[in-house]
Amino acid sequence: MGIIGKGTWIDLVAHRVIEREKSLGRPLNLIRVESGIGASGIPHVGSLADAARAAAVKLALENLGYKSEFIAFSDDMDGLRKVPFGLPSWLNDYLAFPVSSIPDPYKCHENYGAHMSSMLIDAMDKCGIQYSFMSGREAYKKGIYDDQIAKILDNVDAIGKAIEEITGQTKFQFQLPYFPICEKCGRIYLPKAVKYEKETRKVLYRCEGAEIRKKFLKGCGYEGEVKASSLNGKLAWKVEFAARWAALDIRYEAYGKDIADSVKVNDWVADNILGYPHPSHVRYEMFLDKGGKKISKSAGNVFTPQTWLNYGTPQSLLLLLFKRIVGTRVLSIEDIPNYMDEVDQLEDLYFAKKDTKDMWEIKAKGLYEYINLLNPPEKPSQHVSYSLLVQLCTVAPQGKELEYVVNKLRRYGMIKDLDDRLIQKIQLALNWAKDMNVVERKMVQINEKEKRLISEFVNSLTSNDPKAIQYSVFEIAKRNQVEPKEFFKTLYKIFIGTESGPRLGPYLVDLGVDKAREVLKTYL
Repeated sequence: MGIIGKGTWIDLVAHRVIEREKSLGRPLNLIRVESGIGASGIPHVGSLADAARAAAVKLALENLGYKSEFIAFSDDMDGLRKVPFGLPSWLNDYLAFPVSSIPDPYKCHENYGAHMSSMLIDAMDKCGIQYSFMSGREAYKKGIYDDQIAKILDNVDAIGKAIEEITGQTKFQFQLPYFPICEKCGRIYLPKAVKYEKETRKVLYRCEGAEIRKKFLKGCGYEGEVKASSLNGKLAWKVEFAARWAALDIRYEAYGKDIADSVKVNDWVADNILGYPHPSHVRYEMFLDKGGKKISKSAGNVFTPQTWLNYGTPQSLLLLLFKRIVGTRVLSIEDIPNYMDEVDQLEDLYFAKKDTKDMWEIKAKGLYEYINLLNPPEKPSQHVSYSLLVQLCTVAPQGKELEYVVNKLRRYGMIKDLDDRLIQKIQLALNWAKDMNVVERKMVQINEKEKRLISEFVNSLTSNDPKAIQYSVFEIAKRNQVEPKEFFKTLYKIFIGTESGPRLGPYLVDLGVDKAREVLKTYL
């Protein structure tokens, strides 16, 4: 197979979607992709990953010549199972209430679910992602799932057996895969759906209680009935995805390994009960924090997209999400400077404008286009190492940080004119400098010959004359039969973490010759 699209995993996924759709004989006039937006807690970077990757597949489908739409679907009929860390304790009174029926603790949205969804929508907007938003509450209200609900409830025996065969779970052999909302206490999950009347399309229930997050919540005891096609209940997760896929004609949706069993059941329900071939899938791994724990809304180790965007560009965040889809990812705020510099490296490669057959370079260029949502800039921006900008911002006089940093960069011979993208980068580095102070410097691997060069350079650092410092680098390299640019590269990696940078003499004078010696001695 030759190169598909831009040569990335995103293009391969889009190609496989199209090939499968052709084999199924379904029309290709519109290929819908979807991602669920959780509305039960504060969205983290992993939440955005689901949406951003679906949006990228939509772009890849369009690049292959097909019309596509990305639906961001808010699961705002789900019940609140646990109060997320840091939110007010009074929310415990609303456990098992649909999140769209809970007051907004921040008092700025219609309800709790709308507030949580809005945070992910805000992140998508800031990244420039295009989407069509849909609400679960509105879907049930408009009757979008009515046909699917009827088919599912008409076949509960077969579904209950399939769920046991696929997952080992037996409860849906004794209750319907449908969660009524109790008319008396307003909770979901606690009422047990015990009977379905086909003629009237009503679900009969008893509010018995249920175990939620290893804690039993007692029901109010009310016995009632709800119309299955109404806002008074929702399908269980084990069948709801299938209903959504069939009702909205979804052709692609990725999923995390934590819901793999639910997806298998939903695939079976779509194929065998609803007569709708399930969509193409990609299974992805979770984001973990540095302690190895899954990043979770309820656990309190949430790293929000907004936090990232306070220090990094949308392109750096999308690079994190698009770089690869397989494998568990360890995520830390300390990674942002590296991703900022990596965007510059991809941009250099993209604008080098050289023809290449190297697959790594092709993929890297394609990745650059996707982090710019297939609308890359016409020319590269001015590249300055993020750690250098942070260093300059740290010592810049308050209120004159931008002017100070720009003047220093001009003195170092790094820029002539200022562009908007560099201004943005300086402002982000300033945020980092105020909140984090420094970029953690990682030790560089050096060999014995480089140690000798560094030792000589340390001994030569005796004055604050930038020209003398600059000249000594050339002299030491020449004396040791080393290309000066290679020695400069080593020094730049030690001081600012990249292979190139400012004029070294003026930079080390600004850094402080004594401090420069201290840094270099750590390598001896």
